[in-house]
Amino acid sequence: MNRLHKGNRSIKMQHTFPGLLIVVALFLDGCATTGDVGQQTAFSKIDPYESVNRKIFGFNDSVDNYVAEPISNAYKWITPQFMQTGVFNFFNNLKNVNVVINDVLQAKFSQGAEDTGRFAINSTIGLGGLVDVAKHVGLEQNEEDFDQTLAVWGVPQGSYLVLPILGPSTARGIPGAVFDTAANPASYIGMPVQLLAMLNARASAEGALKFIDEAALDPYVFTRESFLQWRNHLATDGNTEASFDMDGFEDELLDEDNSAVSGQNSSGDANASDKPGFVLSLDAKAKEIESASYSFSNVAQSFNATAKSFEKAANKLDELKKSKRFR
Repeated sequence: MNRLHKGNRSIKMQHTFPGLLIVVALFLDGCATTGDVGQQTAFSKIDPYESVNRKIFGFNDSVDNYVAEPISNAYKWITPQFMQTGVFNFFNNLKNVNVVINDVLQAKFSQGAEDTGRFAINSTIGLGGLVDVAKHVGLEQNEEDFDQTLAVWGVPQGSYLVLPILGPSTARGIPGAVFDTAANPASYIGMPVQLLAMLNARASAEGALKFIDEAALDPYVFTRESFLQWRNHLATDGNTEASFDMDGFEDELLDEDNSAVSGQNSSGDANASDKPGFVLSLDAKAKEIESASYSFSNVAQSFNATAKSFEKAANKLDELKKSKRFR
């Protein structure tokens, strides 16, 4: 049901679809916990206009189902794959002008030099950007936009918003999108060419959109969480996720371990009712370790018996040699 939502997000080409596949992988587990009270409270602050946003989300979905998707499918059927790739590369290369500007605004001067080189190589050797030559010489595409720049400057994210046709955004993302549109050379090419960019972006996102349709229990919540986490990932250059992966997960495991041990010490089997899954997991691991220890013990005993057999055989040989000498 969220097909257009993202399809429409494709229209917001400079923001949305390049990170969609990353987002899908990150949030399959997250959408299953949307009933948690604490999470609902947190998102009520981030999404205070949820009732209106859901209506716009439904409108965008209908536009995608009856307009964008059929036209996109026709475009895919008519256009060869190499041409679709060329169109994507062309507009992606033009977007690098915007990337370089935001590199400078964020004081990422080294990255800005690399992105300038990427744009120069693809614009010349890459036939105006139709071929991504820079990728093959080690210059990967970076994602920088004015929304990220505002985040670096300390501007708060603001409320989550769903815009008609354009899809998900935030209060900070709206002025960011205006600046990005003004700075992108593709904005001044002409409506037919821009329509081609939209169709190509929608066609490229088809696989991801179908995947989300099948995976999400609530497409609106899935899209909201995915979009906000993806934008946060870009704004922090991935530092937030790295911190969670290393510190938060480790702390959570330590807390579970300590609570399980204290529960056993204070009330015997009482913690089995509090954390049955955790206790069963510990029991299973203990049994595995015990089984492995038993196996190693058997192997050691076998080696010991074999060594003793060789020792006995050697002693008999020595006795035979001595008896022959005395003869």
